[in-house]
Amino acid sequence: MVKKIALIIGGLLLLVIGSLFAIPYFFKDQIKAKIALAINEKVDANVSFKDADLSLFKSFPNATVTLDSLVIINKAPFAGDTLVALGELNLKMSVKELFKENNEAISIQGITSKNGLINIIFNKDGLGNYDIALKDDKPATDKASDPLNLSIQEYKIENFQFRYTDQGSKIKMVINSLNHEGTGDFAASKLDLKTKSTAKVSLDMDKVNYMKNVALTLDAVLGIDLEQSKYTFKENKALINQLPLEFDGFIQMVEAGQVYDLKFKTPTSSFKNFLGLIPVAYASSLDNVKTTGDFSVVGFAKGTLTETTVPKFNIEIASNNASFQYPDLPKSVQHIVIDTKIINETGILNDTYVNLDKLSFQIDKDVFNAKANIKNVTQNALVDAMLKGTINLGNLSKAYPIKLDTPLSGILKADVETKFDMESVTKSDYAKIYNAGTMSLSGFKYTDENGKGMNISTAMVQFNPSQVNLKQFNATTGKSDIAVTGILDNFYGFIFKNQELKGNFSLTSNQLAVSDFMTTEEPAKTSTEAAKPADAMKIPAFLNCTLSAKANTVLYDNLTLKDVSGKLIVKDEKVTMENVKTSIFGGSIGLNGSVSTKGKTPVFDMNLGLNQVDIAQSFTQLDMLKKIAPIAGIINGKLNSTIKLNGNLTKDMSPDLTTLTGDLLGQLLSTTVNSSNSTLLTALTSNINFLDLSKINFNDLKAAVTFKDGKINVRPFDIKYKDIKATIGGTHGFDQTMNYNLKFDVPAKYLGSDANALIAKLTPADAAKLENIPINALMTGNFSNPKISTDLKTAVTNLTNQLVQQQKAALISKGTSKLTDLINKNKKPGDTTKTVIPTTKAEVQEQAKVEVKKQATNLLKGFLNKKKPAEEPKAAE
Repeated sequence: MVKKIALIIGGLLLLVIGSLFAIPYFFKDQIKAKIALAINEKVDANVSFKDADLSLFKSFPNATVTLDSLVIINKAPFAGDTLVALGELNLKMSVKELFKENNEAISIQGITSKNGLINIIFNKDGLGNYDIALKDDKPATDKASDPLNLSIQEYKIENFQFRYTDQGSKIKMVINSLNHEGTGDFAASKLDLKTKSTAKVSLDMDKVNYMKNVALTLDAVLGIDLEQSKYTFKENKALINQLPLEFDGFIQMVEAGQVYDLKFKTPTSSFKNFLGLIPVAYASSLDNVKTTGDFSVVGFAKGTLTETTVPKFNIEIASNNASFQYPDLPKSVQHIVIDTKIINETGILNDTYVNLDKLSFQIDKDVFNAKANIKNVTQNALVDAMLKGTINLGNLSKAYPIKLDTPLSGILKADVETKFDMESVTKSDYAKIYNAGTMSLSGFKYTDENGKGMNISTAMVQFNPSQVNLKQFNATTGKSDIAVTGILDNFYGFIFKNQELKGNFSLTSNQLAVSDFMTTEEPAKTSTEAAKPADAMKIPAFLNCTLSAKANTVLYDNLTLKDVSGKLIVKDEKVTMENVKTSIFGGSIGLNGSVSTKGKTPVFDMNLGLNQVDIAQSFTQLDMLKKIAPIAGIINGKLNSTIKLNGNLTKDMSPDLTTLTGDLLGQLLSTTVNSSNSTLLTALTSNINFLDLSKINFNDLKAAVTFKDGKINVRPFDIKYKDIKATIGGTHGFDQTMNYNLKFDVPAKYLGSDANALIAKLTPADAAKLENIPINALMTGNFSNPKISTDLKTAVTNLTNQLVQQQKAALISKGTSKLTDLINKNKKPGDTTKTVIPTTKAEVQEQAKVEVKKQATNLLKGFLNKKKPAEEPKAAE
């Protein structure tokens, strides 16, 4: 029996559980359709969500509908702006709501959402992007057709971001990490809503930051009167960072705007309240901190917030002769006086004024005082401020638990007064700006997260109405020392209005190592994580200044530059270099050009002048020159050159050789060749045996080179070797592949013993008539594995034929002369027949036949009976 009961109960449980899984599939489409209908009937915007799921487990015994990735995009005049984006939206309802007819509204009891964004925008015309509700012409009592009915008992949002932007008043507020929940019966017209909220708030007004990630916490019971649209603070506990506040009063929505009647104050007057204002990230627990004196915040806001008015308000922050000391720190902060008021007595926002009548404190014997008054805050703020005193930076961490990676040290002294209005700052109307005083820093030491240290021995700034004068700045870092003086223009425009920072500076240095001022990689966060390469250096867009520099030694990568001088102009994310000079490689280099980081990829444009630089050093240590002309180790001597080039820069600000474009004009001076150091020259001399490269004179040789897209083009140039002329030209790549043509104009005597044996048979006069022989060579492959081809054999063959033909011509000429003499000798007296001198072998033979017939037997006998002369060399047939 028991077994049967157990089986029945088990079967029922399985049936229930199976139903819980199965029911959502039957009702999912119905719920999804009603949600889509409810949204589309209510809003004038582009609404979408990926999917809708129904679950009976998330909030059992209730059902939960989940919408994934709900997004609401505005239409004109905010077309394309995101109003709402929710990662997840959950709607809780009774299971019975699933069985309602299509024309019956579904009642929603609870709403939760995660990872959301609410983006409220007011444009310059005062229109808000949140007003997307469609106009409802139906009577208020007719709710039968509403797909959804909100009977909310609880709601909750997690990890939300709320953005508020008013383009007209230039106000921007961002609430991050917003978590909020509330419980109460919204079906009732009057209810008490229990809420819990946490968030981080940032606030900017007219590009000035007033709050940045200020932590807020509020646990409150809100009395809500839905009929009167009135919200009353009943029980509440608020924290601003760690500062506790209590609220009393109400906020009510009326037709004209919102009515405020609020009072707030610190629940106690302990000075710990002040320490609670400091963000937790820069503070620590307030437990066991010893304090004396008081600190209080008291204020109210009363009135109506409309388009033209704000509630009147008064906030007073006060402390008198207070002190504090943390239990584990050796020093205390004493004689603290704070007297600050933020007041609006008219309800007009521009009439708000801030009076920091006194701020004073003392650490050891160092006293620091400040005061400031700000009026006319929204239209043309008037500022009157003063700083005076001394702060030993090393004592800050001994008196307050500042979380620093490395301790600070140094003495900061200030004695500065200023009076100005923001309009004069914007217009640089210095006649209306009063600045006076000095600020100095000495003995300052700082080490960054990469371990690089900066020591400022002395820095002094003098404030004048139109300028900030950097009277002295002496510092060392790494291997570098620098001394800077100069003028900063528009300092207040830069500080308050995000305008350009203008200046003119002079820098001197005994030694400056460029690596001391650059970060090559980001440090690893953990022992197992590798360091990441840093992004390419960016030239700040706000800088507009000139720097005249002189340095005895500059260390850049593997180079040592001496006597460096020149001018740097920084503007529009670009550095322009004028008349930069340095001694290096036994000579000097002059430079004019620019580097720009404005685009996605940094670029450069340079004109270089090299004067008497050592070839071996420069073409070995400068990778760019090595790739343009790989002659390092081959040619010794000096070089004069002008180089124009431009291209992209890599992340470490070195030239990207594949993008180089430009040209080079060079002249070699006092040069010698080490052919044994070059695989290329060794291969060349082995293929052209009449060359002795060690005897080639490259002095005053001038060459022109152009380069683009990784290819270098050498325009043909001439060199002389003994009485041989050579013309060289071609191309090679940065990958060291090459294609060069060499044209030699070679006297015949250099073409071997066979050629010289034939030349020896010529008369001196005929030998002098020999033309030079053209020889061509082609160099391909690459510099380390060259391929050499020549037409030397063809040239020797052509020379041999030339010499043979010249010998034939000489023999024919000689035979013709002897035959003419013979004919003239055998002429009878009175014979006036003209003697025709033959010019070819055929003519000689024909003339001989004619003469033989004319002279008959006697001439023939006389010719044949003559003594046989010495045998002449036979002409080659």
